[in-house]
Amino acid sequence: MGMFEVLNIGGSGLTAQRVRLDTIANNIANSTTTRTTEGGPFQRSRVVLRPIDDSMTFKSHLLPGSLEKREGQGVRVMKIEKDEAAPRMVYDPTHPDAIQNGKWKGYVLYPNVNIVQEMVDMISANRSYEANVTLINSSRQMFEKAMAIGK
Repeated sequence: MGMFEVLNIGGSGLTAQRVRLDTIANNIANSTTTRTTEGGPFQRSRVVLRPIDDSMTFKSHLLPGSLEKREGQGVRVMKIEKDEAAPRMVYDPTHPDAIQNGKWKGYVLYPNVNIVQEMVDMISANRSYEANVTLINSSRQMFEKAMAIGK
């Protein structure tokens, strides 16, 4: 594995974790948003990550090294999807978005965002980001030492 491959893997991890952190921050910021442009309360978003794998392309099967077992290639963001969990129901008849009639009269639909879950996810994303920074810095130092030996 060459120097640039290691840096690309670390860089893909940094990008993926930054997207996770941005999504978590958006969820926390909208944790009390009861009305959106789409209608209804805000829905929690989550990031779907997938390993980078070029083995599914036609070109990769024609290359001589395509059958060799290879190291990881990094990670990429597949999509940011909405969490389809039910919204929270909170009784607050004075709220402007309270349901006006029926069985749920006086209840307000709040987003399906759990602040504790978001904080745990944020800590996880932050630690993963730090691990990728450490990987990049350690790799750089090792390559600098290797270059110094070659002098």
